[in-house]
Amino acid sequence: MPKERVNEIDLLRFLAVMAVVLFHYAFRGYASDGMSIMPYPLAPIAKYGFFGVHLFFLISGFVILMTASSGNLRRFFVSRFSRLYPAFWICCTITFITTLLIGAPRYTVSIPQYLANMTMMSGFINVSSIDGVYWSLFIELRFYAFIAAILVVGKIKKAQLILAIWLIACIVLDVLQISKLRSVLIVDYAGFFIAGATFFLIWSKGLSRSRVAMLVGSFGLAMYETLREMPHFEQQFNTQIDSFIVAGIITALFLVMLSISLRRTGSFGKHQWILAGGITYPLYLLHQNIGFMIFNIAYPTIDKHLLLWGTILIAIGAAYTIHTFVEQRFSLQLKHSLDNAIDYSHRSMIRLSHKIRQRS
Repeated sequence: MPKERVNEIDLLRFLAVMAVVLFHYAFRGYASDGMSIMPYPLAPIAKYGFFGVHLFFLISGFVILMTASSGNLRRFFVSRFSRLYPAFWICCTITFITTLLIGAPRYTVSIPQYLANMTMMSGFINVSSIDGVYWSLFIELRFYAFIAAILVVGKIKKAQLILAIWLIACIVLDVLQISKLRSVLIVDYAGFFIAGATFFLIWSKGLSRSRVAMLVGSFGLAMYETLREMPHFEQQFNTQIDSFIVAGIITALFLVMLSISLRRTGSFGKHQWILAGGITYPLYLLHQNIGFMIFNIAYPTIDKHLLLWGTILIAIGAAYTIHTFVEQRFSLQLKHSLDNAIDYSHRSMIRLSHKIRQRS
């Protein structure tokens, strides 16, 4: 597995999360369902911050295939679990407590709902998320499961072929209008995951005609699915979206990732953005509902500019604290604990198997 750190990915993560934060705070909260009572003049621009999530999916395709490239299922599982859960548990708990304290009447939560959310499986068992941003985690987990399945069958070295089959299957489902398998194959966002994984293959192995073809196909799929979703987006948020701007954003995201995969980012690739990348995950998990609750309590008593940018700074500060005192301290401990538990289970299974053979 490549050991080299891709510095630009950390910076892109931070830019993606800030785009999403502005989307929520300056547009989404006020635009839909009265989640926030505070409008903000950046809304015409901030509404395009939604595409920060699409950048996350591109990055995930790159990073997750990098993580899995060693072919070690255990290492993949342990690294993903220890990376995702510690920050999620604390962020979910903070959101739960905040909702109980200041959420009513717009936001409510129950203890069973909280406990189900703590598993990170609530989206698969029909339990409402206590924060709306969790929806993308459920998409990510489907992609993780896809990569894990490749590791289980020992075909990670054939990842490019499997990605190509996945891409073709998604295109066929779109052409034939078959809806039953769309969720399983993550068709709505598969173009981004496949492209991200292909960018990793280019970064680690170089360009080839087949990889260029996969990029073209995944770009076409991503563009088609994104533009296809825009009428629903416009209806949900009662706004107008410029399709040319959307196409430009998606194209720009692909070009940025291509420049990274070709190692042509200049000074950006030489600087480390580890802290910026590190706070991204807790900032994403923590900001939305808590920010809306703050707006609903403090606006219009507090000036909306001070309120919005002050809340962003508070969210960044909270994310930094969680990253420093939770992720950095406990993720490694959890990783060691999982490794020890797996080793113990493996030894127990060997002993049990030995006893069974002796008795037979």
